[in-house]
Amino acid sequence: MPDKNIPMILNRKNLMPTVYGDTPSFLGVRVLDVEHLPKGFDVIVSGVPWEGAVTWGSYSGCELAPRSIRHAAARYGGYLPEYDVDLFDTIKMGDIGDISVNPNNSRDTMAKVFEMADAIYRAGSIPFTLGGDHSFTPEIVRALGRHASGKIGIIHFDAHFDNLKSFGPDDFPRCGPIYRLAELDKVRNKSLVHIGIRGPRNSRAQYEFARKMGATVFDINQIRQNGIEKIIDEAISISKRGTERIYVTICSDCVDVAYNAGGPIDFNGLYPQELFYALFRLGEEGISGLDYVEVYPLSDPRSVSSHLAAWALIHVLAGMGARKERLFSKRGQKKNKPESRK
Repeated sequence: MPDKNIPMILNRKNLMPTVYGDTPSFLGVRVLDVEHLPKGFDVIVSGVPWEGAVTWGSYSGCELAPRSIRHAAARYGGYLPEYDVDLFDTIKMGDIGDISVNPNNSRDTMAKVFEMADAIYRAGSIPFTLGGDHSFTPEIVRALGRHASGKIGIIHFDAHFDNLKSFGPDDFPRCGPIYRLAELDKVRNKSLVHIGIRGPRNSRAQYEFARKMGATVFDINQIRQNGIEKIIDEAISISKRGTERIYVTICSDCVDVAYNAGGPIDFNGLYPQELFYALFRLGEEGISGLDYVEVYPLSDPRSVSSHLAAWALIHVLAGMGARKERLFSKRGQKKNKPESRK
């Protein structure tokens, strides 16, 4: 049960804890204090309400997405009938709210993201992070590296390579997290996989950089020709080769704009069911962290993209639940339902 001092809001017939103001925790899970994180939580959700340099026109406002995604998630539970899995049967999850960003200092903000992720890993939990723009991903992986004895594989869902070194004077651009990831000692670049790359907002130089660093690229044509089932199996195999952990980073524009109204206008993308299937499989396989970025609530009056993000996270959590249930079954253990909600 949530602490009696945690603010609550009405959600239909239930009381739902809030992380701030009228913003509910993700899926109504228990609100935790980042300064005193308890042990025993499988997943801890946080938000990074950060937007750095805007790289094109009026595409801004993604710092509002952690709030919008949490509000969207208030509509949902943890059961997926297509898999007959309820994530809350096995997954214990909490929400620490948002980190305190510094709008005038990207370097300070990145340090705060690292501290947040490091605290979650120290507690023995897996961070699920709601962005915000894509710039902060390397800080979470850097924190993971502190707690991993072996190498880390990366699975990157995106329309774009996001491997530019900088954008003007900005050394932490949303179009450059993969470049910074590739510089981390614990990341095995040959175990880095791009999924969904497509379209005219990429350059040949970025493609050549991806090849040079040893990354694997599954563009949209390969996905259409081979099917997401085969592609995600190959991606998992590559990301696990020579590594101890897998980290997943998802830019909303990996999904076609027809289904992602609050994302960048990028056509010919993944269908939602392809992303959901891939994420469920990754949850089944076992991951050590995930972020979902680049949702623009100001461009999304019906919050379609925030609901899409909530569905995506529910699918990977359900996959993790299925994995945990399978492990319990193999060990002949009786599972106790986690008390992580209301």
